[in-house]
Amino acid sequence: MIKRRKKTGKRLQCLLGATCVLLVFVCYQNMSVLGKGPAIHQIGSYLQEKIAISAWKKCMPAMLEQIEEKKDKRSMGEIFMAKVETLFPISEYTDEVEEYPTQIESELSYEAASAAEGAEECKMLEENQRAGQIQETAKGIAGTPVLQNVLVTPQQQEGVTGDNMQKVAEIPREKLYDFDFLIHNFYQVDRTTTIDSSKLNPDVLLGKSMKLQGGSESPQILIYHTHSQEGYSDSTPGDANASVVGVGEYLTSLLREKYGLNVIHHTGEYDVKDRDNAYSYAGPALQQILAENPSIEVVIDLHRDGVADTTRLVSEVNGKQMAQVMFFNGLSHTTKNGDLTNLPNQYLADNLAFSFQMKLAAEEYYPGFTRAIYLKGYRYNLHYCPKSLLVEVGAQTNTLQEAMNAMEPLADLLHKVLTE
Repeated sequence: MIKRRKKTGKRLQCLLGATCVLLVFVCYQNMSVLGKGPAIHQIGSYLQEKIAISAWKKCMPAMLEQIEEKKDKRSMGEIFMAKVETLFPISEYTDEVEEYPTQIESELSYEAASAAEGAEECKMLEENQRAGQIQETAKGIAGTPVLQNVLVTPQQQEGVTGDNMQKVAEIPREKLYDFDFLIHNFYQVDRTTTIDSSKLNPDVLLGKSMKLQGGSESPQILIYHTHSQEGYSDSTPGDANASVVGVGEYLTSLLREKYGLNVIHHTGEYDVKDRDNAYSYAGPALQQILAENPSIEVVIDLHRDGVADTTRLVSEVNGKQMAQVMFFNGLSHTTKNGDLTNLPNQYLADNLAFSFQMKLAAEEYYPGFTRAIYLKGYRYNLHYCPKSLLVEVGAQTNTLQEAMNAMEPLADLLHKVLTE
């Protein structure tokens, strides 16, 4: 009778153990499908831990008895969830990754979709500030891997900037052919859209020449602001010079006076009465300016981001505190609806190449100055010109001076990508 009970107990233990292993395996498989499963070495580490604990229990029964006297007051459900979070740190990961919320999941007309671009950006700023979702530091986006296998030169310590600036880091070009390396180190993909290696092909991203074709006798670059009312922590409301428009004027002067480029700075206001429709309102003005100035090859839409009030997007270049910069691309594609045929962008590949070459140059000349390139649905008026760039300069928590300072390396990067 005793032997039978022992056999039954062993069978129950085996069955329980097999069930636990199966549960872990199923959870791992489900998480892997979502692209958020732990690496296999984590499973190995977990098994090693269980084996070590088993041996420890057999070798140190006295100590075990003392520990077991301190009973865990948590419920079985809480203990189980704690173990699951240890194995699969999903909540921790999602808290760290910046997200630009959107609810665009339905088929929209051109007019409705264009208006939705502005509405979603407005909502994005408000929700980020209210919920405090962004967990960024002065070094960049938390959760975004730091570039590895980067060759650092002594120039990094010298703090040389401007025309004599040399690369302070070298990113091996062969690493860019590793899609995981590319997407994790250079991009942040919004949850409402998707992208694959066919659209982020290094040969295309690097192969498209961004060099200006025309001379400076005619306009080459257009700078404008879809959201001209965006200001900074110490901006005076209503004072354009203390807003993102003033920052655009400083960038314009740097490109003109220091680098000899012919720049038009358009200060039209499109978000005063109706921010949601700003992209729709700005479109016709862009078309008119480009029609009147066919020599323009580059269009830059300068913005200011919105983040949690506790977030500071600050970097230091040559001893100066400056706002971090982020390049933003619309893919004209949402996960649910696929390619948005009513919002086509024939210049998407060119847009992606432009932002990538700017980001790559930034990482090699000014590491930490730029955030990850943000990829989202829609097109954000990037379809009017092949070399179109949407730039977010800091956020509402930055000072105006930090935003102004950021224009110095940004102007240098534009000069390098467009002329060298």
